[in-house]
Amino acid sequence: MALPIWVPTKNRFIPKMMRKTLFLIGLMGFCVVATAQTAFRVMEYNVENLFDTRHDTLKHDDEYLPGGLRGWNYERYSQKLAHIAQVVVGVGEWTPPALIALCEIENGRCLNDLTCYSQLRQLNYKIVHYESDDARGVDVALLYQAHRFRPIHSRPIRFVLPSGKTTRDILYACGALPNGDTLHLFVNHFPSRLGGELESEPNRLFVAAQLRAAVDSVQAVDADALIMIMGDFNDYPDNRSMREVLGAQPVAGDSLPDGQLYNLTYALHQSGAIGSYRHDGQWGMLDQIVVSGALLNGSKATQIAADAAQVFAPDWLLEPDKPLGTKPFRTYVGMRFNGGYSDHLPVYVDVELHKK
Repeated sequence: MALPIWVPTKNRFIPKMMRKTLFLIGLMGFCVVATAQTAFRVMEYNVENLFDTRHDTLKHDDEYLPGGLRGWNYERYSQKLAHIAQVVVGVGEWTPPALIALCEIENGRCLNDLTCYSQLRQLNYKIVHYESDDARGVDVALLYQAHRFRPIHSRPIRFVLPSGKTTRDILYACGALPNGDTLHLFVNHFPSRLGGELESEPNRLFVAAQLRAAVDSVQAVDADALIMIMGDFNDYPDNRSMREVLGAQPVAGDSLPDGQLYNLTYALHQSGAIGSYRHDGQWGMLDQIVVSGALLNGSKATQIAADAAQVFAPDWLLEPDKPLGTKPFRTYVGMRFNGGYSDHLPVYVDVELHKK
């Protein structure tokens, strides 16, 4: 059954934006057909717990069920889908993002509802997703437009933490771009900082090592592979998991070897002016985009500028943060329904596709 398009009536930010959203979707759909596709935008977004309203007996999803602690219901679920669709359209501007990495998705049903029954239904997104062994059922996923990215292979990278607990998979996918190049993608959601940053750090170091091993396996076959790593890492670019274990360095100088990994969001984090997440009144980049040097050094037909990474932060995705500043307009504050979008902001990059 098709989900109804949710039309908000109380939030002061949304009604005008939703009318613009529906108009832009129709216009973007026309542009996809009527013009050649030269823009290629890639985005990553932690959507803050996109759960459906059905109980999965194998997962701990009780708090996101009707009658549960959070008061989750069909109307709020429909609103959440509409919000995510609005953000995707906003990031895409005149051309929808070609690739969308998503974090905190409960299951494939949520992805199907998002792509088929929300305002994104006209944009023909396809899905790469595997059900993980995460206890709460939280997964990562990749959405793609088939005329701009043709999947060749995908798989989940599964592991158990040293503590014996299960966690989210790393999603690997590679595919052909319109110019014939192959792009390798890794979508991640590292273990949380619940219990304390230092206490939980070994879990993120462990997962970073699994990711590094997977990257090494790709580069063992193709030393100058085009690699993009995205996700919510629950660590910052200068934390050990990212800089030491994964080996993602800030972009500096003119010598950018093909096989080295570079963190495009490092400079944004250092500036402190904006981030994808706000904690204790400070912005930081938990959501990051890391690429191989082959995408930066000008040697390939597919290129990304060193300063390409951006945070999408329009006013309607923010709310006041006492005493000063703003923060992401989130869906829940604790157990209280806040009616917003997510506790994270999306990040994105533009990829330059040149003819060979």
